[in-house]
Amino acid sequence: MKNLFTVALVAATLPLAAMAQAPSAATPTSPTNAPLPGANSFTEGQAKSRLEANGYTAVTGLKKDDNGVWKGSAMSAGAQVNVSVDYRGNIVRN
Repeated sequence: MKNLFTVALVAATLPLAAMAQAPSAATPTSPTNAPLPGANSFTEGQAKSRLEANGYTAVTGLKKDDNGVWKGSAMSAGAQVNVSVDYRGNIVRN
C-alpha cells in the first residue's frame, strides 16, 4: 500500500515539474539581454535559415548592424514582425 501511494504521488507531480521547466512562449531562443553584441560569423543565409527553423516565414531585409546583429523582418503567426539574430544564434522579436 505504501508503494502504491508513493507511485501515485510521483505520477501526480511529474506533469507539474514538466510545466515548470517549459520555455517561455515569447521567444524561446532568446535570453532577456539579447540580442548580444559580438563578432557574428553567421552569413545572411545562415541567419535566415535559423529564423525559418524557428517558425518565421517570408524573412526579408536582413542586414548586419554595427554590433554584429542581423536585423530584418519576417512573418510570424500571420503578422509582420521585426527580428534580430545575434552572434550566438539568439532570436529576438522586436
